[in-house]
Amino acid sequence: MEIAFLPPSGLASAGRIADLVNLVYAESEKGLWRESTDRTSADEVGAFVRAGEIAVASVDGALAGSVRVRRLDEATGEFGMLAADPARRGAGIGRELVRFAERTCRDAGCREMQLELLVPREWTHPSKQFLADWYARLGYRVTHRADLAVDYPHLAPSLATPCDFLIYRKDLLA
Repeated sequence: MEIAFLPPSGLASAGRIADLVNLVYAESEKGLWRESTDRTSADEVGAFVRAGEIAVASVDGALAGSVRVRRLDEATGEFGMLAADPARRGAGIGRELVRFAERTCRDAGCREMQLELLVPREWTHPSKQFLADWYARLGYRVTHRADLAVDYPHLAPSLATPCDFLIYRKDLLA
C-alpha cells in the first residue's frame, strides 16, 4: 500500500475520491441525514486537493482510501473525511491513513491531532460506536461535544435526526 498527498495534477481523481467518501459515509452515517444527502462533492474534494489536503492510499495502483489532513493552528493538525474502500475492509487502510495523517502533522511541528465524529444525540448508531471505540484504541480522547446545528448551520437542514459532533484529540508527542 502506498499513501501520498494527491498533487494538484491529480484533480481528475477528485470525482472518484468524492464517490468513495460518499459511499463509505452513506453506510456509516445511515439514518443521520435525509435521503440522498452526499457527504462531499467533486468540487469540494477538488478544492481540498488544490490546497494540498487530500492524501490517498493505493493498492496495486487502485484507489483504496483517502483522508483530508490539514493544520488547524500552529500546534494542532486535523484529519477528516477518512474513507477506506469497503471491498478492502479489515486490510488496515484506515489505520494506515490515520498514521500517515499523524506523522505528517507531527513532522510539521504539530503537538496535537484532532478529529470530529458526528453522532446522533438521542440514540446510538452502531457505526459511530464502532468508530468511537476504534479512535479510543488509537489514543484519541473526547475533549468536548458540540451541536452540529450551531457550528455548521448550513448542514442542519439536511439532518434526519438531531446530531452533535464529538471533538477528539490526541497528543502527538506522547
